[in-house]
Amino acid sequence: MPKSKPVKTSATPWLLRGSLIVPHRRCGKPTCHCAKGQPHATPALSFSRRGKTRILTLRPAQLPAVRAALRRYQQAQAQLEGRAVAGLRRLAQQRTPSTR
Repeated sequence: MPKSKPVKTSATPWLLRGSLIVPHRRCGKPTCHCAKGQPHATPALSFSRRGKTRILTLRPAQLPAVRAALRRYQQAQAQLEGRAVAGLRRLAQQRTPSTR
């Protein structure tokens, strides 16, 4: 019996860019509770790729990992923005006075 290969995981935590959304929809089955009552809540990740908005439907078990990856992306983006502002300040300080 062949052994199954272990799934390789990255040591680096992954990042996600986008927004967690929870659209409510009706499935269309006439006997479902959503036909007359509360529609289904479907968690999804909304993100833009090549100028087009895409929606990736998520399973409830994926929500904690997706939330954490979104948070890591936001933190990394804030750190990068801080470094860029510091670089602009440094460049402005190095400017030589213009001669008129």
